[in-house]
Amino acid sequence: MTSPLHILLLPFALLYGCVVEIRNLLFDKKLLSAETFPLPVISVGNIAVGGTGKTPHTEYLIRLLQDDYKVGVLSRGYKRKRSGFVLADNTVTSRDIGDEPYQMWRKFPGITLAVDRKRVRGVRKLLELPAGQRPDVVLLDDAFQHRYIQPSLSILLTDYRRLLPDDCLLPAGRLREPAKNRCRAHILIVTKCPETIQPIDRQAITRQLNILPHQTLFFSSLQYGRLHAVCKDKNNLVPEMPLEALEAQDMTVLLLAGIARPEPLIEKISQYTKKLEQRLYPDHHTFSNKELLEIAASFVRIDAEQKIIITTEKDAARLASHPALPDVLQQSLYYLPVAVIFDNEDLFTQKIKEHVSTVERNYRLDSGAGSRNS
Repeated sequence: MTSPLHILLLPFALLYGCVVEIRNLLFDKKLLSAETFPLPVISVGNIAVGGTGKTPHTEYLIRLLQDDYKVGVLSRGYKRKRSGFVLADNTVTSRDIGDEPYQMWRKFPGITLAVDRKRVRGVRKLLELPAGQRPDVVLLDDAFQHRYIQPSLSILLTDYRRLLPDDCLLPAGRLREPAKNRCRAHILIVTKCPETIQPIDRQAITRQLNILPHQTLFFSSLQYGRLHAVCKDKNNLVPEMPLEALEAQDMTVLLLAGIARPEPLIEKISQYTKKLEQRLYPDHHTFSNKELLEIAASFVRIDAEQKIIITTEKDAARLASHPALPDVLQQSLYYLPVAVIFDNEDLFTQKIKEHVSTVERNYRLDSGAGSRNS
């Protein structure tokens, strides 16, 4: 239902949309230039603000490609404390490169990961790296609006519960540009679908999104893994456990989350325990010392023989290195990793691998290059 606040914000959304469309027109008319690079560049992005699952989809691409190619990931590094181009190494923390890039770096230490607000400069610096680090393919994290780079493949995500055509522009809605601009994407993915989604629902969504001839539509769902201890070196701490342990041991859970849309996580945990308390914060929230003490006090007050704290993998990336993490949290804090599964995984894999190999081969032929990274 349309609220009075929504109606009040519509003129501002219209003004915002005009500015965005003028900018896009300048790129479309080549008055602003987009740079291409001599390797496959795959953009994973969205139009809506936050919560569509960019990180697990980027991680899916890393897993898909890392055995055959040197994968590079370039992110803006949202809310990091260091500026400029930063190349991840064993000394960086989430404060240096941001929580989501740090999460990927810890999980995939064999990739080349960097952050830079200026994406063109970031890709150039990646290509200047020595042969052992220089990527064969670059994944651009959250770069659909960053039109100064022309990706060889653009993947656009939209949330099943709030499809692009159902939303409107900021600040009245959550869209960063008009939904019609999804036409720039080569692949659209409807994310966070229920595992029980029916063919008739897929057909309805396909019609609603008005998929164009050059586009391919996929549907993905979240798949939660086992609970992992954030501080594994603590005495008597079980390193990992299945979600079923919550029900088997009649555990009370304090959910600690700073993500855009915690609803799917809440629903998942609620399948295994009804004893669920929540402390929810804004997306990419930086926990203060005072907040951590308050969280610890809340957990101590829970009157239960079996209790744990569950957080997201992204929040764990910030909390693990927090200098003021109280002992009670270190001894009770687990994160729940999440991955994605596709409705047509074979076709998606084929599309991505064919694209990378075709682009790489074409650039080799054009340049007369020999071996990879020569």
